[in-house]
Amino acid sequence: MSDSDFKAVHDNIHQRQSIGHLVEPAPTHEQLNVSFQAALTAPDHHRLKPTQFIVIDGENRAAFGELLAKAVADLGELDSAQVERVKHHPFRAPILVLAVTKFQDHAKVPFFEQTLSTGAAVQNFLLSMQAQGFATIWRSGAVVESTLLKKALGLAERDLISGIIYVGTAVKEIAPRTEIDSAQYVEFWKA
Repeated sequence: MSDSDFKAVHDNIHQRQSIGHLVEPAPTHEQLNVSFQAALTAPDHHRLKPTQFIVIDGENRAAFGELLAKAVADLGELDSAQVERVKHHPFRAPILVLAVTKFQDHAKVPFFEQTLSTGAAVQNFLLSMQAQGFATIWRSGAVVESTLLKKALGLAERDLISGIIYVGTAVKEIAPRTEIDSAQYVEFWKA
């Protein structure tokens, strides 16, 4: 890898930030596929491929909003204004991508490793979307644990919705991330 290629990759990683208000244009199916390909290169012990994605776009966002509202109500949300507000969450971006960990029983690959694999896949996806000029935000919340939601999506109860990724174009530029002093977070162990 050339120095300029390294710098481009490194800059892309450093510039990634969550952006909450996203609009059109959205990535095309081809652009999404590039990012899914990047996601699926994440570390994956024994190549179990526990990570799967569900894309919600266009008119499907309204139906997904209704499903989210039913799911939060099923989880015990009693505030009707909050339930109504959840219906509009899918309209925060033109495309939503659910990252799912489909746990597989394996003697050498515990579930936590499979969860971490999905986390790495999501990070690859976010970075790939950014490299293509799009912005994202990775959200979760209690709703991702809803049995009603999982069932409606054809998932098993033990599957984990590892997050809902909102994808689109940023409405405005945000300030660059400030440099992080890694010395505060890194320790070199000595025996």
